[in-house]
Amino acid sequence: MKKERIYLYDTTLRDGQQTPGIDFSVEAKKAIAAMLDEFGVDYVEGGYPGANPTDTAFFKRRQTARAKFVAFGMTKRAGVSASNDPGLSALLQSASDAVCFVAKSWDYHVKVALGCTNEENLEAITASVTAARMAGKEAMVDCEHFFDGYKANPEYALACAATAYEAGARWVVLCDTNGGTQPGEVAEIIHAVKKVVPGERLGIHAHDDTEQAVAVSLAAIDAGVRQVQGTLNGIGERCGNANLVALIPTLMLKPYWADRFETGITADALTRITRLSRTFDDILNRAPDEQAAYTGTSAFATKAGIHASALIKEPATYEHVQPEAVGNRRRVMVSDQGGKSNFIAELERRGIAVAKDDPRLDTLIALVKEREAEGYAYESAEASFELLARGVLGAIPHFFRVDSFRCMVERRFDANGNLKTVSEAVVKVEIDGETRMSVAEGHGPVNALDIALRKDLGRYQGEIEDMELADFKVRILNGGTDAITRVLIESHDATGARWRTVGVSDNVIDASFQALMDSVVYKLMKNRELAGQVAAE
Repeated sequence: MKKERIYLYDTTLRDGQQTPGIDFSVEAKKAIAAMLDEFGVDYVEGGYPGANPTDTAFFKRRQTARAKFVAFGMTKRAGVSASNDPGLSALLQSASDAVCFVAKSWDYHVKVALGCTNEENLEAITASVTAARMAGKEAMVDCEHFFDGYKANPEYALACAATAYEAGARWVVLCDTNGGTQPGEVAEIIHAVKKVVPGERLGIHAHDDTEQAVAVSLAAIDAGVRQVQGTLNGIGERCGNANLVALIPTLMLKPYWADRFETGITADALTRITRLSRTFDDILNRAPDEQAAYTGTSAFATKAGIHASALIKEPATYEHVQPEAVGNRRRVMVSDQGGKSNFIAELERRGIAVAKDDPRLDTLIALVKEREAEGYAYESAEASFELLARGVLGAIPHFFRVDSFRCMVERRFDANGNLKTVSEAVVKVEIDGETRMSVAEGHGPVNALDIALRKDLGRYQGEIEDMELADFKVRILNGGTDAITRVLIESHDATGARWRTVGVSDNVIDASFQALMDSVVYKLMKNRELAGQVAAE
């Protein structure tokens, strides 16, 4: 059976930019567009030229080599000809391959938002699509609020879709703008739409307000649409858009879809989707979602001992797809709930061989359970676990010793008479028998300690220059002013490696410093592993 083609349309740079707290620069947009183009999506929607300086600058030249570069904007205004509408002119003059017009398809919005008649709205759709085609651009129409509009006035909603199709739009995209339509409703309505627009010309644009945007998109594909819109990691206004990072692997790896459909993404490209997802989060300067489908660090993680035992024997017992297919990896976590199978699997993955009857393994398990009772969380801090395990089972290279540290927070007036709070840290370390003392100021005590610790590590200094603190989380484990505090730190370096460390204390600064030290030691140890020098140090 010949597979039908599903066209992937990414709107990260337009709809995704409506996410609260996200504002792309021109350079960030260029980097993301290049990533999407290399990955293999069919359309990259870049934004709304003419609406703001960033998007206008972005559309001065084509930003993709393979994918079609799409400009987004409104249909022409009622009462103004297509040739005299400045918004439409900006779209047609942009360096885009295609134009996606947003058009009202709910008569309520036509009256309230546009303030024109239903007929004038239909005429605007026709004129705008015609103008784009005459300018040599592929035209498509996003029928905004289509499903709500259909439920309110099916005849008019269908008329909007039919008008776009008859004017020559390559794609008529049905938008669940409010994100509340259920998958079954979407399928039923699409079957009605196919009576006026062929399925191979229909698309779906779903929002995630009921956490069903991916389900709605799949239901739409099942019902006959052949273009699907979404964003990287599901970002978008309000609750977000359909998450292409979850949708694409489902289409490619699940037999129900893969046996009938194909995308423009290769199997090799799919193995890079986890890296794509996490790189995008790095650009946004936010921590990746650990429980994200397919790409999260917990997507293929197992904690319970009985699960881990079965997983080691046969991965398919607790995995719905192979993690390598999406560039992720299996993770058997160590915790107070895990048995020997968990520990052996995690140690083997880290290149640490240990026999099941080795008494040191029992010592390690007992130590982990004891420390987790104190508040440590090694399932979330794999680097700290590896350091602990190597300390019990083997040797950790000796790099430096921290003799003492001191941290001071002072609120004072600066030279201009402005009140400011300053954090200063002093760290004294011994390296190769020589004592070194470093002083640093930072944005808060932990930042100051981090800078001071890594300011002068002698012969190791060059190895940690590319190391950065990516995330810092504090959790109070019990109440009161004498509360026990757990600090989790995530670090990364220029190679793209990420690792997490943990510290626990009744003093948040002490807990933070524990995690900071573990992070530096882990980085130095991994450098030697890569160079094959662990035993020689």
